[in-house]
Amino acid sequence: MCLIVFDWRPRASDGALSTLAANRDEFLRRNAAPLQWWKDAPEVLAGRDLVGGGTWLGMTRGGRFAALTNYRAPHEMRPDAPTRGTLVSRWLTGAPDLPDTPLAYLDEVARAGDLYNGFNLIIGDWTRRELAWYCNRGNRADRAPALLPDGTHGISNAVLDTPWPKLVHKRAELAQQVANGPDVPLDTLIEIMRDPRVAPDAQLPATGIPLERERALSAAFIDTPDYGTRGTTALRVRVSGEQLDVQVCERSDDDGSHRIKRPGGFERREHYTVSATVGSFDRA
Repeated sequence: MCLIVFDWRPRASDGALSTLAANRDEFLRRNAAPLQWWKDAPEVLAGRDLVGGGTWLGMTRGGRFAALTNYRAPHEMRPDAPTRGTLVSRWLTGAPDLPDTPLAYLDEVARAGDLYNGFNLIIGDWTRRELAWYCNRGNRADRAPALLPDGTHGISNAVLDTPWPKLVHKRAELAQQVANGPDVPLDTLIEIMRDPRVAPDAQLPATGIPLERERALSAAFIDTPDYGTRGTTALRVRVSGEQLDVQVCERSDDDGSHRIKRPGGFERREHYTVSATVGSFDRA
């Protein structure tokens, strides 16, 4: 993913626990499978990178969640670094030798963080009401994994809530939608993210790439001949009695045949529930 905006309400006793909209940006030549239940891990609902084998965003029937964005630092890129997408899939598949809480998992990831090219990683467990974040770049003082507080946040290709124009605008749009009512339609979340407008040059960050490329990548919905927004995901997790109600929609440029259509209109929707105890949600 390259732009994620999300509203997180861990103390919610009713209504939306999490509302999220995300764009996955990738080279058009890189094959991926669309959102689906994995045959080799039936608890996992996610797309799949068919080159590296991992994924960029996914969730499970048991209430786990994870998402990843790359950190833009072209001068630090190493072609021999391990694929970052497996950091998401390892949490979702829940290998028995891994920690079983978001923060403990990120603590383990952080111990090997320097092996990877730059990334942001969000790890969650909706039943625990925990969502944690770690970035292996940026200031050393800010790199310790941490639980995320209530509120509306955004991540692009820098550390959490870095005020790049597209992040600021989309985070504000999401916050306004949530303020209008807790059950933001998934189609509305997707349309928010399908915005091709670029930022004025004076507002562009300086990340070590040419100005023309910086300008193109400043759009929420990126469209260039070789690289762009390959899919948009909208997700809502709602507290409903003793269950969590999960609704997700993906709109992508690939129907699973790996024939790219730009801009994509192929949609997949899933709706399922996660068993949980309401009392375990209440926190002072």
